[in-house]
Amino acid sequence: TVQSSVWNQLAITKEAAFEVDLPSSAFISNFTIICFIYNVMLHVFKHRFQEETEIQSNIVSLSFSFALRRSREREIEKFRVAVSVPSGARMFFSLSYEELLPRRLGRYELSLGLRPGQPVQNLTLDVSITERTGISFIKVLPLKTSRLLSNTAQGDADAPASTHVERSASCARVHYSPSLQQQNSISSKGLNADFIIQYDVDLRDLMGEIQVYDGYFVHYFAPRGLPVVPKDVIFVIDVSGSMIGTKIKQTKQAMSTILGDLREGDHFNIITFSDKVHTWKKGRTVRATRQNVRDAKDFVKRIIAEGWTNINAALLSAAQLVNPPSSSNQLSFRRVPLVIFLTDGEATIGVTAGDTILSNAKKALGSASLFGLAFGDDADFLLLKRLALDNRGVARMVYEDADAALQLKGFYDEVASPLLSDIQLSYLDDQAFDITRSLFPNYFQGSELVVTGRVKPGLKDLKVSVSATDTKQRVKLENDVFVSSAKGNASAESPNCSAGLEGISSFVHRLWAYFTIKELLLAKLNATDPATQRLLAEKATNLSLKYNFVTPVTSLVVVKPDADEPAQTPTTAKPTTPTPSQNESKTASPPPAAKVPTSLLNALKTASPPAPGKVSTPQPNALKTTTPSTTTTMLTFTTIDGDPHFVVQLPKVHQNLCFTVDGRANDVLRLLEDPERGIIVDGHLMGAPSKHGVEDRPRTYFDQLTISSATGGSGDITITLSLDAVVVEGEGRDILPINQQGSVKRQGVMVSVDNHQSCWVELAKDVRFLVLFHHYKHPSYLQMAHLGFYITDGRGLSASTQGLLGIIKMMSKISIYSKNLPNLPLIHTTLCTFPGNFTIKRVQMGGNWFGSSWVQTRGWPSAV
Repeated sequence: TVQSSVWNQLAITKEAAFEVDLPSSAFISNFTIICFIYNVMLHVFKHRFQEETEIQSNIVSLSFSFALRRSREREIEKFRVAVSVPSGARMFFSLSYEELLPRRLGRYELSLGLRPGQPVQNLTLDVSITERTGISFIKVLPLKTSRLLSNTAQGDADAPASTHVERSASCARVHYSPSLQQQNSISSKGLNADFIIQYDVDLRDLMGEIQVYDGYFVHYFAPRGLPVVPKDVIFVIDVSGSMIGTKIKQTKQAMSTILGDLREGDHFNIITFSDKVHTWKKGRTVRATRQNVRDAKDFVKRIIAEGWTNINAALLSAAQLVNPPSSSNQLSFRRVPLVIFLTDGEATIGVTAGDTILSNAKKALGSASLFGLAFGDDADFLLLKRLALDNRGVARMVYEDADAALQLKGFYDEVASPLLSDIQLSYLDDQAFDITRSLFPNYFQGSELVVTGRVKPGLKDLKVSVSATDTKQRVKLENDVFVSSAKGNASAESPNCSAGLEGISSFVHRLWAYFTIKELLLAKLNATDPATQRLLAEKATNLSLKYNFVTPVTSLVVVKPDADEPAQTPTTAKPTTPTPSQNESKTASPPPAAKVPTSLLNALKTASPPAPGKVSTPQPNALKTTTPSTTTTMLTFTTIDGDPHFVVQLPKVHQNLCFTVDGRANDVLRLLEDPERGIIVDGHLMGAPSKHGVEDRPRTYFDQLTISSATGGSGDITITLSLDAVVVEGEGRDILPINQQGSVKRQGVMVSVDNHQSCWVELAKDVRFLVLFHHYKHPSYLQMAHLGFYITDGRGLSASTQGLLGIIKMMSKISIYSKNLPNLPLIHTTLCTFPGNFTIKRVQMGGNWFGSSWVQTRGWPSAV
């Protein structure tokens, strides 16, 4: 989850931009904008998921401009929202996305974009990693100021200044909070870099890790210590005229390095093609001896780029090398056949029809794996993707840049060491269904295979089988995973990973949906029948809407929610509202292992000169997907803020009931009491200077809030919030300072503090509060630091709820009518009694005030 805020302290409206770098494989699952003016919530804007064709039907049009832009840079997509921020307003942005983090070259790599566009006074990044099988290593690299690859070794380089890493056997936390001085020392324009964390897990079981939760399972397969299987590798290189210059030079440079890395047990050959096809060693592959490698390098040096592009002929020539007529199938001499195919253009001569090329290649290549490399934007990447899908491989973009040779070498390194081939992951006795891809052509050293699926209700143990071919023989392993024991207990070790395994059930469920959608979209890409394409697209759309994923078949539209909005239809699925306790993590039944936790932090880009706002990232827990771990999505039910004024929604009349309480300093107000749920919220008042002209009216603010909840466990939970700290008592005592980020979970109650800004309190799935910490840099005599209290989800409160904010549950209708305002319709509202000596002094309905007196206020939130 990415959260950012900006405050416009100028007297004029200024534009701010919220910009996030997203991995291209990520799915957006939540987006929210909250606008506060003079510390009063004015608007909440939420995302809604729609089918792609409906994108224009529901875009919000309000008093400030709104724009969405999505652009692509390498493997990154940029998400950008521009907003005109009124004078005195604070804008809060929250974006959640989910992504499977792949394991490559023996590690997981988390890259977090830090690009605020200016020095930011309060910039904090926190990443938590929890791994039940243990963390084998964790490393923070120096800030990467360019997305170009580098061959400079960074193994011993220092992490960025102000980086703090805490680590135990199965848990780690990385904290980075550079000061303004440190940011300026890097650049006077602020950070413009990627913060990179690399780590890997201890996984000793050859079967990998299998987790089963609530009817869904995930299987991570990444065996270690296996011998490398020799390979037959054919390098097919486009040398047409479009490769002239830098591209052919970089290709030669990469090939020279790759040829030098071949193992002596490998066999290889080289094919170059333009309008003609030339094979280095006719009719066969040759062993990678020193002499053969030297001869191959000399051949590469003499390559000249010219001519047209005959993709079909090149593929058929490669097939003759990997499947020669005299080939032997004896396992004792088995080698893995690979074709690495590089082109920078489209087929321009010979067979040029894509479908025919696909058909010919599939018939000819047999069991060989084809890896397509599209060099530059002019390459036919769609054709290469379809070729790879048909022929047991993958396709990758090679970007035209100074590091293209390193990109080519990096891809080769990923496939250079096959360990197993023809891997079948099976789940026996028909216990599992809706299983994602479970047959894989190859498993390469340092990678990982992942399968998800569903299991039958009441299943006690899941029988798992793995069969594969290694250097000489077919091997098979079987294991039983006990479903009843597949509940992880978080390590009690520091640092702050006691909640690291919470939310795993939801995570496994959503991971299954994530994989299923990806595979449906790939199948649609490779389908030729229009009816099949429509069916696959429909299935992917329905799953995307159900699980609130923004995918190529759905769209994200930001709307201002209506309190009386009817239930969503299947094509406008109601978005989920992730909560602070949703710190999902990959965990396991035996033998467990997780993948990377992730939260992406990206600073808010503000147009100068508004003061920089806070940029924060919640502490996610270790999982292989980026998932929402905190949210600022607020469908406001009831609020208290400022010189205590209260706002209660009356959805049936489409109005807000707004009132104030003339309390005195040191009074304690019973804000909410639900006797059935055992929930009590009290607020302590502090005195404030009176306004000029109304000195007889006392002014007060909340400086302390106390929330207690009967959890039904070993004792009640009491949360005391002040302007300095949040204290959680119950099964111990924890203190969370408000000037840093942290969270505590006790007996199902989650408390999360977001540095200097807010505290989320989740008492149950459908009872959630938000407390804002209001501080002023240069306060006027009327302004005082104070607390604001919001019921962001009150669905779980019972009908017996009482207190100042329980009035919506204690409705006794009366009619208010004013003869002096003839145009105002008759409005029904609620007459309430409160404990103590407090009475409603002023009531606002329909934009007009009623009661014994009228006093100018700072403004009220509109109905949401």
